[in-house]
Amino acid sequence: MARRRRTSTFEDLISLAALLPWWASLLIALVSWFLLHGFATSAPPAITHPNQFSTAMTGTVLRSLAMVGQFLIPLAFVFGAIGSIFGRAKRKKLIKDVAAATQPGKTVEGISWREFEQLVGEAFRRKGFTVTESGGGGPDGGVDLVLHLGTDKYLVQCKQWKAIKVGVTVIREFFGVMAAEGAAGGFVVTSGTYTEEAKAFAQGRNIQLVDGTLLKRWIASRSGPTQPTAATPEDAKPSTRSAVPICPVCSSSMILRTAKRGMNLGNQFWGCAKYPACRGIRQLGEASV
Repeated sequence: MARRRRTSTFEDLISLAALLPWWASLLIALVSWFLLHGFATSAPPAITHPNQFSTAMTGTVLRSLAMVGQFLIPLAFVFGAIGSIFGRAKRKKLIKDVAAATQPGKTVEGISWREFEQLVGEAFRRKGFTVTESGGGGPDGGVDLVLHLGTDKYLVQCKQWKAIKVGVTVIREFFGVMAAEGAAGGFVVTSGTYTEEAKAFAQGRNIQLVDGTLLKRWIASRSGPTQPTAATPEDAKPSTRSAVPICPVCSSSMILRTAKRGMNLGNQFWGCAKYPACRGIRQLGEASV
């Protein structure tokens, strides 16, 4: 196995920034410059007592570091934002190639595990989620993607398993991670299938199991998310108005949500997009009027 090339802190910071949305990296670059520049150019406090000498020396060292950091840290995040933009273009091309299956090595089963994570992330971006690639540390590592939709956080674990089914142990461990992270829900995505035990455990626990067949449907959908059904619940806003019920209270569009408390914990329902200003709901399968 080839040895991993040692990288500098500056390079690691760029790599970290490239995982974030480009606008987030630019925002961090701007905020870090203002904070570090303000500290670097601030006047040191006057020494009025010998006991203050060590504190003054520490402040001088920190100001020297801030003098350098006010340029290096924002620059790293600017480079990271550029990398994020190019990375997004690469992911769009990847999902287009996989959808068209123009090359044997560009199918869901044929791409690398890293490309598989990128592909899944782009599929969720199409659904309106903000996606952060956390990186599980390998083809079998922990949480690979962190999603945000409004104020809710969702976790995603990718399993590019072709020969065997994803078992209940994986889902049980993932549920524990969700609870520890305080996530509203989670997705386990595989290029293969799941055991019946895994499907049974996921029921009622705000975990959606996405198998290879459903993932391919997501990828083939050019208009964004597929229309949610009771068999494949999705807590995302559909992109076509024809797939969205109308709120019975204010006539706005609705979003498929998951009950997080009470007697209906884990059940799916349609909630008004203007919540909490409007609390209109519809049950799954209920027609708009």
